[in-house]
Amino acid sequence: MSELETRLKTLIVSGLHLDGVDPASIDSDAPLFGDHDKLGGLGLDSIDAPELGIVLKKERGREAAVADSEIRDHFRSVRSLAGLLVRQGLAA
Repeated sequence: MSELETRLKTLIVSGLHLDGVDPASIDSDAPLFGDHDKLGGLGLDSIDAPELGIVLKKERGREAAVADSEIRDHFRSVRSLAGLLVRQGLAA
């Protein structure tokens, strides 16, 4: 697991106030959004999506430029989110 993925997991848990979730227990490839019982992952919902964007913007100092049609793909998992940040120079 990359250092960036570890930092993102911690940021997601703290920024979204996911009490009782250990960042280390989050699978980097598991879906962030959707039905937790069917898909696994965190089971975040549509209310969490904008909040996650705000948390990332505050942490990184600027918003990632993503076309609306690609948001779902980039925010699919911790790993895909990390990839987006690396490609856009926001991983530092």
